[in-house]
Amino acid sequence: MNVQTKSLTPLALTFFASGIWDTVAAILYFFVIGNGRIIDKPVIDPFFAVFLGSFFLCFAYLQFLSAFNIKLYAFNVGCLIFGRTFYVIQLYIYMGFVADFPSTFWFTGIIDGLFTILYVIFAYRGGLGMRDLFLPKRESER
Repeated sequence: MNVQTKSLTPLALTFFASGIWDTVAAILYFFVIGNGRIIDKPVIDPFFAVFLGSFFLCFAYLQFLSAFNIKLYAFNVGCLIFGRTFYVIQLYIYMGFVADFPSTFWFTGIIDGLFTILYVIFAYRGGLGMRDLFLPKRESER
């Protein structure tokens, strides 16, 4: 079976759901996370919290729109596989080895790790290969 006959719907739905997760993160960074707010450990200046929130909104937008044509935008899935994997590894290294680094966001590592695993599983089941996820197609290849 090739990618035309296998369903990419589970991957698209997962990608859309992770966009919702990133929207929630953006709202938290805009209004809850930062010095003088509800969550202020680890210490983060409110400017940087809003800055991070704006990136989360960009990621969410990318995921929402990519989900509607996931085969064409499979490269975006690969980008987020790299990004979420890097975040999870970095988060747990800091929690494990940096003195006094708070474990406030341990659950985000689990959620982001789960999304990453689901991306890989559903991409594979949908017939996408490593090239589809990590090397963008040229116009002549579509």
